[in-house]
Amino acid sequence: MLSFFSDQIDKHKAVSEEEKTINDLEQSEGSHFPGDDYRPSDRKNWMAGLDVEKLTLSKIVWPGTHDSATNDIGIPLVSRPLAECQTLSIYDQLVLGTRVLDIRVEEDRHICHGILTSYNVDAVIDDVIRFLSETHSEIIILEMRTEYGHKDPPEFETYLTDKLGQFLIQQDDNLFNKAVSEILPKRVICIWKPRESPKPSRGGLLWNSDYLKDNWIDTDLPWKKFQSNLKHLSEQQPVSSRKYFYRVENTVTPQADNPVVWVKPVTDRIRKYARLFISQCVAKGCGDKLQILSTDLIEEDFVNACVGLTHARIEGKV
Repeated sequence: MLSFFSDQIDKHKAVSEEEKTINDLEQSEGSHFPGDDYRPSDRKNWMAGLDVEKLTLSKIVWPGTHDSATNDIGIPLVSRPLAECQTLSIYDQLVLGTRVLDIRVEEDRHICHGILTSYNVDAVIDDVIRFLSETHSEIIILEMRTEYGHKDPPEFETYLTDKLGQFLIQQDDNLFNKAVSEILPKRVICIWKPRESPKPSRGGLLWNSDYLKDNWIDTDLPWKKFQSNLKHLSEQQPVSSRKYFYRVENTVTPQADNPVVWVKPVTDRIRKYARLFISQCVAKGCGDKLQILSTDLIEEDFVNACVGLTHARIEGKV
């Protein structure tokens, strides 16, 4: 029993030390980067607010959400705080400026996060279509994947193409350096990641897992995750040379052996340092490698930061 309490004290100290380290870095070096003062006048239409003829996919810093459809998961005040990574609906996230969605499904097409389940995926698709019907120049990356430990929904590839066919952007390795204006009116890059079913074929309406990569690590330590994100990003090619999307998740994950297991207090350890991460990317020569930046509990300032760096790229400041 004494060893258990000693371990918990040590873990609390480790978290506190890491929070101090990352905070000290921000205090000493700041969170400034090219475009950090830019604010889109309309986040719902922020791509349209930029020059879509100059805005190539490779110039976009895509604001993304982690576990995007968990706003109604679990039992309120009981299991929901353990898995709720977003409080906004998919539609509200898109209106706020989110352009990359991370959707986890199980065999019966319900949203899930681990063992907890939520609404049917139809609600996600309906929100996406509603947003697309209200905008004209916004492109979305929609990642659909079977959650770990679950089976693939039957005939899900057919379901996605039937529901979203008119909006789907066909897989094309030459797409990355095309301007948004050349890609429209198609609007959705849909990446389907089954666990056991065959992955989508190249050149089809759905993209496969080869086109969305990351180096996620399972930790609740903010400085450890911050450093890991920078290290793995530095090892990537510049965005202009890649034929895939690379995601950095500015999140940390609750650990079962830690006294704090609710999502919000854990992810807040790193969530507020998104601007610091972008500034460090630029300072360390990785500013041309950042592409998708995802977060829990997305807010306006996170979107502003991503759009600001995107605007600076268009202006040739990065």
